[in-house]
Amino acid sequence: MLISISPSSTENMEDTSLQFSFFKDCIAKRILSHPETLRQTGDSSELDDFSSYLASEAWPSLPNHIRTATYESRDSVPSDIDDIPLDNTSVSFTDTLISYGFALDPDGTVEFLRKVLADYIANACAPPPVWSSTRTTECEICEREVPLTYHHLIPRSTHAKVLKKKWHPEAMINSVAWLCR
Repeated sequence: MLISISPSSTENMEDTSLQFSFFKDCIAKRILSHPETLRQTGDSSELDDFSSYLASEAWPSLPNHIRTATYESRDSVPSDIDDIPLDNTSVSFTDTLISYGFALDPDGTVEFLRKVLADYIANACAPPPVWSSTRTTECEICEREVPLTYHHLIPRSTHAKVLKKKWHPEAMINSVAWLCR
């Protein structure tokens, strides 16, 4: 059922963003949850190509506040997915979903996209991890399994200045790396 489709040549900087990656992964998750997909034995690169194609077709039609959704901007994202306008979704996105049996009609493609958006918004607007709980078993530089300590990536002595100058979002201030001694 899945075939390799190369992404459109209109890839731009947005398409490589973290948000686009979340969106593409949510499309892949929705495709994998479809009963027909489970019966297919295919290589994961086909799924990646297919979900990249679908994401590149749907992404430009999404409102900007959805494409740039983050934990910091979560207040600008509608709480009800049905409030997001999806009127200008690309015809090729709709036709592809119908052709591959993921939707029966254009209304089904909108429903598919709304489910993808629900997953995407949950991922994109999720709070950052509590940095001290991100402990790994090996050093993040040399990858050896030795006793580790965590080091602030933004020195604590500069936190006030970093926040004042808005160099990093407040959620990233306490980010750490687990390094060997």
